[in-house]
Amino acid sequence: MRTALTIAGSDSSGGAGIQADIKTMMANGVFAMSAITALTAQNTTGVSAIMDATPEFLEAELDEVFTDIFPDAVKIGMVSESSLIESIAKKLHQYKPKHIVVDPVMVATSGAKLISDDAVATLKKELLPVAEVITPNIPESEVLSGMKIESEQDMETAASAIVKKYGCAVLCKGGHSLNDSNDLLVSADGSKKHWFYGRRIDNPNTHGTGCTLSSAIASNLAKGYDLETSIARAKDYISGALAAMLDLGHGHGPMNHAFDQHGKFMESNIDD
Repeated sequence: MRTALTIAGSDSSGGAGIQADIKTMMANGVFAMSAITALTAQNTTGVSAIMDATPEFLEAELDEVFTDIFPDAVKIGMVSESSLIESIAKKLHQYKPKHIVVDPVMVATSGAKLISDDAVATLKKELLPVAEVITPNIPESEVLSGMKIESEQDMETAASAIVKKYGCAVLCKGGHSLNDSNDLLVSADGSKKHWFYGRRIDNPNTHGTGCTLSSAIASNLAKGYDLETSIARAKDYISGALAAMLDLGHGHGPMNHAFDQHGKFMESNIDD
């Protein structure tokens, strides 16, 4: 069984962060491990509190994983403080995992800010250059490229600028009212552009979509698929999770990560 490690914050409501990553990884056929960067008190309506791990504890978490069950792929999500980003970069340089996917999480679906300004600068300096691919949404791509994105041509220009700055492949995610969930991949050397066309699913419950997509990409890379195939499979998975139309909570609810799981252990004795 292939393995994947998520380095991210915990979501107490279970829809995003570490919890979404683990659900996604297991649903995509890999053994999931985690190193928690922060505890968050949150639900579908917002984030009320964040408690960061210490750099020393985060490094201990990473050492225990890498020295025992070495991950075939690593996904990095929410890291809110510069010192924690530096600890992650230190351990990535030490252990050199083959596949690194960075979801540069800056703002939650609910609109809550999840990362400090100085941490953004450290993220750009320390983590983006070691990534195989990063998966920014439109607002995050605007921060990383320094330009406003209002069209698909703008997406191409911004993604190319990000590649040139940081030397990693970029999956610039559409959505955010820009297009029908069409995503653009620009290769790490800037020579290839590939559009992944999708359909917008009429479901307001999108809590954890970014976490889920990046974790699914990492899972497929861990299983030996190339980057384009991994992204295509991840997009198919997230479309299915959204189309299942799970409706929980009072805000932007979670997706059904187990939409494609069948068998007797999934059976319920509840009469609707």
